[in-house]
Amino acid sequence: MKVIRKIESFLLTTALFLCLMTGCGMKDTQSTEAKAKQPSSSSAAKLQPLPYDGNYPQHKAYGTGIGAKPGRVVWSHNPDSVEWDGSGYWWETKHFDKKVILKMVNDSIASLGGKDTAKEGWNALFLANNKARCRNGSYAKGEKIAVKANINGSAVFDDDTSGKTQMSYTNPVLLKALLVSLVKEGGVNPSDLVVYDVSRLFPDYMVKMCTSGRLRGVQFVGRSNGVADKSAPIHWSHKFSGKINYLPACVTKADYIINLANLKGHSYGITLCGKNHFGSFINGNTMRPPEGANLHQWLTKSEMGIYSPLVDLMANADLGGKTVLYMLDALICAPSEGASITAKNSKWRQAPFHRDYTSSIFVSQDPVAIDSVGADFLNNEPTVTRNNGSAADITNENYLHEAGLVSNAPSGTVYTDGNGHAVSNLGVHEHWNNSKQKLYSRNLGKKEGIELVQIK
Repeated sequence: MKVIRKIESFLLTTALFLCLMTGCGMKDTQSTEAKAKQPSSSSAAKLQPLPYDGNYPQHKAYGTGIGAKPGRVVWSHNPDSVEWDGSGYWWETKHFDKKVILKMVNDSIASLGGKDTAKEGWNALFLANNKARCRNGSYAKGEKIAVKANINGSAVFDDDTSGKTQMSYTNPVLLKALLVSLVKEGGVNPSDLVVYDVSRLFPDYMVKMCTSGRLRGVQFVGRSNGVADKSAPIHWSHKFSGKINYLPACVTKADYIINLANLKGHSYGITLCGKNHFGSFINGNTMRPPEGANLHQWLTKSEMGIYSPLVDLMANADLGGKTVLYMLDALICAPSEGASITAKNSKWRQAPFHRDYTSSIFVSQDPVAIDSVGADFLNNEPTVTRNNGSAADITNENYLHEAGLVSNAPSGTVYTDGNGHAVSNLGVHEHWNNSKQKLYSRNLGKKEGIELVQIK
């Protein structure tokens, strides 16, 4: 069946694969196994034009792409990564091919850095992040890396750490693959890695599998052991009532951040890398940080041109500023954060999935670009929008407009880096040309915009 699905996927997306060839003036060397389908302007020009069919209003690219390869978002899709018949819990590790997922991670890192191997890719990503922060060199032994996981669906209502829920949270096999890649290919000592979500509790099984063997020494920081750094309050760019929020010490002590979010819908619209940082701060009271800070009001208004706390989190020097990698876990996608994942509500219809699991991961160094791509996938997927009307609401891209136009935000907000410095660029925002070809400006030969690179 897997072979048949691959053949069908290839035939039904021929137009995309024909145009995704190395080009645009770049001469990246990439391994045969991890060949990225990159477009050339000449092949893009020969494409049969198709009408825009997206739900979001189409507009020009806002902002400037950032990263080792500016505006690049790498999409790895492999149906062999997931084999779940719908029985049991979605997160059980037996449903996932560990070797395939590790290869997907390594190939994605290589492609994102424009390199041949994951080792070279990690080096390119660290170099790019340090350059953006006016730091010299690449990763150095002993530097700390904090990985922000999304544990929103685990132990939501109590202190149960069994993880036995059908709601969505970070895929344990993907998390382990990322950590293994950091250790083996990135040269990071396990003891210099911390996985955190200070608003939730990590499942015991996840902690065990990600701290044993070659990962012995990796630390986990959750709601029960997160410590606020009282010298690092978050300074929001908009004044509103709410408790003071503090960054956790695991973040302020880290030299780099990795934002590992989920591709899924949300009762407020969409939840991607931007909202993942709602688990990156601590209140001085017993309420969960976002509620205590009174932040949700900005996500429930269903309006465009209003302030967004998500942009403040992107811009924060200790969060977005330190982020060397953004990753979307799209192996199995939930229609919303509170939905129980079933085989029926997590199999997507659009190409190249064709009523199968998404079996994908997305990576980028551009927080605006990766969330723009994630928004297009979610907002144009019937399985998501029919199970969650909020995901179809076009105003859920307000924060992407604010971020893409941050130097002159539609709301009039002057966003800062949390240290009083106004931010002039956070990345690039636009929408694909249509849901069949899934091409962005750089794919079509333009000098600015998003470049979506699919690897097999």
